[in-house]
Amino acid sequence: MSTVPRENGRISLALWEERFAKPFAPTTAAEMAERGWDAVDVVFVTGDAYVDHPSFAMAILHRVLEHAGFRVAILSQPDWKTCEPWRQFGRPRLFFAVSAGNMDSLINHYTANKKVRNDDAYSPGGRIGLRPDRATLAYCQRAREAFPGVPVIAGGVEASLRRLVHYDYWSDTVRRSILLDSKADLVVYGMGELNILAIANKLKAGGTLRDLRALRGVTYALGAKESEDFKAQARATVLPSFEEARDDKHAFAEATRVIHTNTNPFNAATLVQFHDRQAVVQNPPSFPLSQAEMDAVYDLPFTRRPHPSYKEPIPAHEMIKDSVTILRGCFGGCTFCSITAHQGRIIQSRSQESVLREVNKLAADPDFKGIISDIGGATANMYTMRCSRPEVEAKCKRLSCVHPTVCKLLGTDHGPLIELMREVRTVEGVRKVLVSSGIRMDLAQLSPEYVRELAEHHTGGRLKVAPEHTSPKVLELMKKPPIDNFGAFADQFQRASTDAGKPKQQIVPYFIASHPGSDLAEMIDLALYLKRNGYRPDQVQDFIPAPFDIATCMYYTGLDPFTKKPVRTAKNLGDRKLQRALMQFFKPENYFEVREALVRAGRSDLIGGCEGLIPANPPKEALEKRRREANRAVNGDDNDHYHTVANPAKGEKPGERGAGPVKQTGYRPGRKSQQRRPGKKSGDGSAPRA
Repeated sequence: MSTVPRENGRISLALWEERFAKPFAPTTAAEMAERGWDAVDVVFVTGDAYVDHPSFAMAILHRVLEHAGFRVAILSQPDWKTCEPWRQFGRPRLFFAVSAGNMDSLINHYTANKKVRNDDAYSPGGRIGLRPDRATLAYCQRAREAFPGVPVIAGGVEASLRRLVHYDYWSDTVRRSILLDSKADLVVYGMGELNILAIANKLKAGGTLRDLRALRGVTYALGAKESEDFKAQARATVLPSFEEARDDKHAFAEATRVIHTNTNPFNAATLVQFHDRQAVVQNPPSFPLSQAEMDAVYDLPFTRRPHPSYKEPIPAHEMIKDSVTILRGCFGGCTFCSITAHQGRIIQSRSQESVLREVNKLAADPDFKGIISDIGGATANMYTMRCSRPEVEAKCKRLSCVHPTVCKLLGTDHGPLIELMREVRTVEGVRKVLVSSGIRMDLAQLSPEYVRELAEHHTGGRLKVAPEHTSPKVLELMKKPPIDNFGAFADQFQRASTDAGKPKQQIVPYFIASHPGSDLAEMIDLALYLKRNGYRPDQVQDFIPAPFDIATCMYYTGLDPFTKKPVRTAKNLGDRKLQRALMQFFKPENYFEVREALVRAGRSDLIGGCEGLIPANPPKEALEKRRREANRAVNGDDNDHYHTVANPAKGEKPGERGAGPVKQTGYRPGRKSQQRRPGKKSGDGSAPRA
């Protein structure tokens, strides 16, 4: 990187780092020695590459601890086959903080159809194989092995969404709390700034692990004797036990219902779930950060760059390096989304002054090209929106503030957001400010002025939105508005784009295949909607039953956990493939899958003719694809096979079933190479994604 001073408000990189940033945390013993440290207080273990940007959890938590005077080392993507990397910094004075990374490791590794992904956006060069399956378990166990007696605190998305009984799509089993499987001392769920600081302060002051049980936003385990005492005192709401949830789908659905109705930190109960003679206790969620606390977190001296040891770019950083987070949380309550479960339903917003400080810092960066790639959060247009009646908010158990209708008590004023967007556009050195985060269309329609601003100044030609489906039944299960809402917003945005002199701007809608409640009839209706409206999606999103989600409960149990009514779901991988193909019916290579779906559904009238989805005769591309697949199958070189994931709970070795001996260049334990290998398909109907 150049260190030569630049004009137009830019400064040299060296001066920029001196003015705005502080050094990276040590990542090796040598870097620790360069600091003159003989020990560290906390070793933060992460499955992601070390990127010092506020979109990465390890960066935020390191900077929070550093600001409070603690010494932190970052152990990024360590070799989990030995505990030696965990020993390189010496015995931590306080604890190991363990996270699988910004994603659940299995969602990171496998597609919705259980194929191994070809890249990892959170690794240098997008390379696969730098973290294990179920990374939280491996990292916690290595920390225990390296230094017995040092507290191990697990957190992050993977631990948060597996903190209680959960369905695991990749092994097709109900699994117990990750707290017990990982043998962590504590699981911090949700966003962790306040808790990791509280834990460090308590342990520094001589506190014990037992003292940490009083914290909000944590889950801890009790032994058999303590569990009996806890149960006798009736100090918590008792969930169906692990054994009950494992053996009875109605019990699993009931556990899901109780868990999700206790997510409001102002009224949530303490929950307890027994696992045999042990109890797992979940304290109420942490309170949302105040605006001052949000500002303090994002004002910390991030370098906004990957650690200099990396020679290859980290794709996730390349995507978000010029983005600015203005809020956290989402009150949409979509049943297939984990954001609400992790960040909470209550919106936490930064002040305009804090956002502008970050934008000015970004604009002064010599590597900044003048375009802010995103100004938003989990949902771009929920900035400063909260319940207008705090006394009602404190009692509310509603899972969504916008479904089935927008709550009349919800503050929906887009004025503060519009003002912020206008101010950011005026910062010297900023040429363009894009909004790439998702737009909640039902909220946006309440503010024509916001839609005009969005169309005129903040869309880079294509605006991504997520209507998700067309079926009223499926949309109700998703907690999404009717498809007419999308049509009204698309018309409104197109008019605003034309008025702004940008008539070629387009809406790019995202839809989901194979969501619970969606069968071939619903997907055919969606395909017809796409054809009538001229949408040809480049990408297709398959439903992934992520741990803890309400939709995952529907997928596994076949029940809506709140009504206990049956929900039909496509589980067979072949059925899921047909639903996926219907969303891209226009692709010649999907011809035979679409034809099969239409015939199965009794809609042969849509084969051929002007009103049909596909022509009567297969195009040559479809025939060529079929020949290629046949040849691969005969030659034993079928790259489209499905990988099945081993279940360690059943005594199987982690990784793929039937894998050979470990090779260091392989993907992870069991993979010989990065090339896919022929294997047995998992799609018999009994077995069943970010």
